[in-house]
Amino acid sequence: PLDYLALPVILAAYLGLKGGGQAPTQLLLRLVLLTLCYAAAVTDLRRQRVDNRLVAALGIAWVLILAPLVLVDPEGALTMGGTGLAGFLLAGAVLLLVYFVSRKGLGGGDVKLMTVAGLYLGYDGALSALLYGSVLAALSALVLILGKKMTAKDTIPLVPFLYVGILLTEFVR
Repeated sequence: PLDYLALPVILAAYLGLKGGGQAPTQLLLRLVLLTLCYAAAVTDLRRQRVDNRLVAALGIAWVLILAPLVLVDPEGALTMGGTGLAGFLLAGAVLLLVYFVSRKGLGGGDVKLMTVAGLYLGYDGALSALLYGSVLAALSALVLILGKKMTAKDTIPLVPFLYVGILLTEFVR
């Protein structure tokens, strides 16, 4: 479908700008993150929901990519695993708190996807991606409300904004 035409451009840009200086495992993790989160963003735009299979695939891929690294570079695997788990916990805690405080105004799929994306982003990247994505979503909603295209009670899909936050985080660091 046409929705997926931007993905090769995003991946090519990432490879061209950031791919050269990374270890193969790190590069593979980034490409999986960008690909599966893109699919989640497209799904959220189309149906305003995130497929649990995408979230599960993202988590399973992280484990499958890091598992062999334990044999080759145990210290690197431990560092990446620890940073990833910290990102998982941070993103999960922040979004779960927002989920309950907003009386479920935030979707459960948003919470699950960003929590698992935290494995890839680490604690610093997860926080940056959440901040960028949330600010972009808020600004977009404000523009739509001021333009009378939506009301304050309407909802917008969050995952596309979180994806842009992930992209900004990955391209900036």
